[in-house]
This record gives sequence, C-alpha cells and structure tokens, in this order.
Amino acid sequence: MKIGIVSDTHGRANRLREAMDAFRQRHVEAIVHCGDIGSHDCAKILGSSTAKAYAVAGNMDRNTARLAREAKAAGVTLSWEVVEVPLGNGRALAATHGHDGKILSELVRCGQFPYVCHGHTHESRDEQIGPVRVINPGALHNSAVHTIAVLDTQTDTLESIELKR
Repeated sequence: MKIGIVSDTHGRANRLREAMDAFRQRHVEAIVHCGDIGSHDCAKILGSSTAKAYAVAGNMDRNTARLAREAKAAGVTLSWEVVEVPLGNGRALAATHGHDGKILSELVRCGQFPYVCHGHTHESRDEQIGPVRVINPGALHNSAVHTIAVLDTQTDTLESIELKR
C-alpha cells in the first residue's frame, strides 16, 4: 500500500494542493495528515483525493468544531490525538501530531504499530526504533524546505519529496 504523508500545512492551501498532485502522480491509496492542518480549506483539499484521507489535529489547529464539520463533509477521518490507517492483515499505521511527547512515546513503545507518523517539529525523520518505524514527513509551513513523504508498505520504502517553493 502506498501512503502519502503530510504535516504542518498551517493553512497553506496552495502548498497542500501541490502535495496532493505529487500524491496523485505516485498513485497513493491513502493520505495521512499529521496535524496543524490550519484551515477548513485544507480539510476540503484532503478530501478531494480519490485516496482515503486521514488526519489528526495539531496543537495549532483552531476552531475545531468547524474543522471537524469540514473534514466529515469532505470524507476525511479526523481524530484529535491519534488516527489509525488500516494496512490490512490486522495491521495499522498510527499518526499523532507529536506535540504531546507522551502520546508519541507510547505509540512507539507499545509496538502495536509497524509505522508511527508525526509532525510538529517541521523536520523530516525516518528512524527505526525496535519493531517500529517512526516517520515525520517534514512540513509545508515556514520551513527552509517543504517536504512530504510517500511510504510503500509493500517494499517498506520511504520517498521524501521536496516541493517547489
């Protein structure tokens, strides 16, 4: 399964559209947003894909009632702390924003998920911790580099993609 991973858009709808184009070109089957979505427009954009979209709220997400309504209307599965993306065979990828270190640590420590994704730091990460691969796609916000990632669970490969500024 190919999963598009994005985080920390902070309402940057044009950058998210560019990310969605990159995901379409790579034929992702699911998209996960690791928080700090930043606007209801971004929730709509996530839902515009033919791939199933999942998202978790971040510490900078405001007006959560409207964000929840827009996500639901767009067909995006939105959670406040942790969202799970089914991978098949009883396995799932877990995503959290990462601002709550206890939640992130527990997801990694429990070993229940082969992949744990997060955002918050605005820095790319790909680290194996025991049986768990921890991934941060980077950010589309005020980073020096705007990055997203595509995880292929069949080959266990991660492609980091730098978007144009």
